[in-house]
Amino acid sequence: MMTKEKATIGVLGGSGLYEIKSLRSVRQVTVKTPFGDPSGPITIGELSGVDCAFLPRHGLGHVLLPSEINVRANIWALKSLGVEKVIAVSAVGSLKEEMAPRHFVIPQQIIDRTKGRVSTFFGQGIVAHVAFARPFCSEQSALLAESSRGLGLTTHEGGTYLCMEGPLFSTRAESDLHRQMGCSIIGMTAIPEAKLAREAEMCYSMAALVTDYDCWKEGEEVSNDKVAAVMQANVANAIKLLEAVIPAAARRPRKCECAAALEGAIFTAPKNMDRKTAKKLELLIGRFTRGRR
Repeated sequence: MMTKEKATIGVLGGSGLYEIKSLRSVRQVTVKTPFGDPSGPITIGELSGVDCAFLPRHGLGHVLLPSEINVRANIWALKSLGVEKVIAVSAVGSLKEEMAPRHFVIPQQIIDRTKGRVSTFFGQGIVAHVAFARPFCSEQSALLAESSRGLGLTTHEGGTYLCMEGPLFSTRAESDLHRQMGCSIIGMTAIPEAKLAREAEMCYSMAALVTDYDCWKEGEEVSNDKVAAVMQANVANAIKLLEAVIPAAARRPRKCECAAALEGAIFTAPKNMDRKTAKKLELLIGRFTRGRR
């Protein structure tokens, strides 16, 4: 369902980032999607002179577990508003000594260790296999890293985000295993966000805010009190980063692979597609199916 409101940049807020007070000309939009309700109303406003759509993924008041977030609805809602580029802000644990609490990480790769989350818009009579070798938009991620360093924030560019199921934090054995795997940070929300954003042909990159050392470092085990204290400082810096990077992201031409992710990815011929599903997915696949069924 398309609305009259429009924004080309979308921001998904994580733990602690439930509002952006520097947004101007704010209005709230309730978007209905074929996949149910998103995490809440979407806030549209100007940030540094650019129209943005802001959605806290855990809902107002942080009421949704990572596995309860209706990510398909969230991504679809942003897409229906005209969003082409998504910046995700997420709290993470560090799996490397040098990535300390209050540091920012702009990850390059993802390992999916979730269980049973719906990670595709397709199925029910339409098959698509979308390339996902580079899960984060490299060009947009480079802008994030550049803007973050320009603000004097300690920023690590690259590395692998491991997405766990949650909501419990890691066991010590898991944390040690993830370090042996070479992962850099651990969180609970990048999957299926990154996968669905790619299927929706949206650029997706993440500003990961380190809150803790997971549980692998003696004396630094993760706890809610520690996470909350660090989040307050991190969120203020995250908003500064958004204010700096969004104008640059808005100006960036889309020459990346994200913008054409569905080209050649849909295996089902239009004449063989389930009509009900094709109608439901019109927002994503319409240019491939119009006049061909």
